Amino acid sequence: MAITEAEKMRQFAVVRRLEAAGFRAWPATRTAFDGTWAVRLTRSFPAKRLNSINPLDPSDTTDIPDRLARARRTFAEAGRTVIVRQSPLAPPALVEHLDREGWQRFDESIVMTGDLAKVDYEGSVERIPIRDAARYLEASLAVHGRPASLRSGLAEILDAIRPPCGMFVRENGTGRPVAVALAIQDNDLCGLLDVAVAPECQRQGIGLDLVKTALRYSKHKGAKTGWVQVEADNAAGCALYGKLGFKEAYRYIYRAPPGERP
Repeated sequence: MAITEAEKMRQFAVVRRLEAAGFRAWPATRTAFDGTWAVRLTRSFPAKRLNSINPLDPSDTTDIPDRLARARRTFAEAGRTVIVRQSPLAPPALVEHLDREGWQRFDESIVMTGDLAKVDYEGSVERIPIRDAARYLEASLAVHGRPASLRSGLAEILDAIRPPCGMFVRENGTGRPVAVALAIQDNDLCGLLDVAVAPECQRQGIGLDLVKTALRYSKHKGAKTGWVQVEADNAAGCALYGKLGFKEAYRYIYRAPPGERP
């Protein structure tokens, strides 16, 4: 169904706000701008969101091949494969160029939002976030199964988060961490990041309980809307947030040159 120009502009405004909140919630070590392309690089951590070109204006179509070539050199110097994070803000001309050049599409994600006033918090335990960033760091590494080599990189990211950050850890009876989540409050927005449950503890309601805890904490702090980025093929994650009333706001996908997918 066709939408009006006013509705399209309203949707773009929503995407821009959530994209900006996402950049602040999970900050790259280095962000440079080529026109309205945000080129994000983080040598110490391999997350695609932190190492990608992020076009932010559909009308910015100047010198696309030259700008991609410049970005390729920048990424190569940093030891990274150049990738484009293609959101609804990507210029159609850029998408057409990537298609013509055979850039691969991979790892589609869904950005979902929800009204915190409408979330059913029944049955969840009210907890306050932990204050020990080092404890959260170790818990995150363990629950995600990340190698120790990423410890300093993750510590750098956590230390660079500027909006108020609630760190939540769920432990089992022996004190071993089994679930983690970050609640990043940016004015009236609450972003959920780094959410994970240990494989042996999944499908037990632990993730749902921890997410409810994080959202309720942010709601008490004044947040009104929650947002989260979930990989499109993560059926369990999509179902969890859907159960809380979250709905799709938009999607993005990554693009890499032919044969160069990281």
